Formats: sequence, structure tokens, C-alpha cells
Amino acid sequence: MEFTYLTAFVVGLLGGVHCIGMCGGIVGALTFGLPERQRARIGALLPYQLAYNLGRVVSYVAAGAIMGGLGMLIAEFMPVYYAQRVLLAVAGIFMIMLGLYLSGWWLVLNRLESAGSRLWRLIEPISRRLLPVRTPRQALLVGMIWGWIPCGLVYSMLVTAVSAGSALQGAAVMLAFALGTLPTLMSIGLLAGVAARLSRSPAVRGVAGALVMLFGVLTIVRALQ
Repeated sequence: MEFTYLTAFVVGLLGGVHCIGMCGGIVGALTFGLPERQRARIGALLPYQLAYNLGRVVSYVAAGAIMGGLGMLIAEFMPVYYAQRVLLAVAGIFMIMLGLYLSGWWLVLNRLESAGSRLWRLIEPISRRLLPVRTPRQALLVGMIWGWIPCGLVYSMLVTAVSAGSALQGAAVMLAFALGTLPTLMSIGLLAGVAARLSRSPAVRGVAGALVMLFGVLTIVRALQ
């Protein structure tokens, strides 16, 4: 499982090129929605940024637990060893698709995002009642809702959580992934211009996508061993 956790963390880190485009606008809007006195100092702004991201992490971990539990149920219908190998191979395939998605070479995961938008339409109105954010507690709740926004990057890692084999391990996979995304999303406010330029660079996106595809291939190899 250590390899799976490492993979999830690295995918979260490399997926930053997608996070900037997908969530950068959300981070910016939430930040500039705060009163000016709280935006003026990093010390006053930091509790809100931490709360947003903690809420997002909580939602990812909850989704990972659900998907890990689903994987455990799937394993009931075949020997556990073979079930884990099959699910691990599927996770590797999705990781390769994610690499193609991050690089912009094949946007097939857009279809998953479209499917997830149905759930988002039910959840998103709740966040409007919490705006404008005035306390870290509100920020935490908004972050928890933010964690369910349709995202091909998140969906591909949820497939990996299914292969983990239990609710606890599925939650751990998504926790590792969420920690990998933190450096990018926490720094967007300070380096928005540089981050946006990097995210649009074909070379940066290509390298990130290729590395994720490499992890996908290694995952499939592990499944076949």
C-alpha cells in the first residue's frame, strides 16, 4: 500500500497544473470575497485558507472511504487477491487516462466531470447560503462543499481508492492525494500570475501528464505481477 499512497501524493502534486485552472478561480474568488482587513495580512488570511483546504480534504477523505468500502464489497464476489489485482489494473488505466487529460492530449475525463455535474447542481446552492465568508467556520463549510466540485483528477484517484480494498485504506489514499494538492492550492494566492502561466505551458502540462502516465503503467505492472 505504501506505493499506492506515494502514487496518490505525487499525482496530487503533479495535478497542480490542473488545479490551477480548475480551482484557481475559486481560491481567488473566496480570497477576494473576504473583508479587506483580513486580506491585507497573511497572518489574518491564513486561517481562512487553512479552513478552506481542510474542508476540501475532509470531503476527499469521506469520498475515499465510500469508494474504498465499495471496493471491499466488490471483493466479496471474487477472491480478494484477484479482486485487488483487477481493481489495481483499472486504477492504472485511469491514471494513464489522467496523464493524457493533464497534458491536454486526450480530454476523455471531461465526460466524468459532466456526469459529476449532476450531483454538483444539488450541492452547489448550499454554498451560496454561506457566502460571503466572514469566519473560519464558514470557510471550513465552504471548503467541504468545494471538495465535491466535478473534477476528473479527483475522480481518477477515487478509482484508485476503490482498489485499496477497505474504507480506511480508501480514505488514506485520498488523504495522501489531498496532501499532494495542498502546496499548489495554498500558494495560488501568493503566486497567482506565475502559477497561471505555468499551468498554460504545454511543456509543463506535458511533463506532468507523462509522469502521471508512468505511475499508471507501474501500477498496471504491479497488478500483473
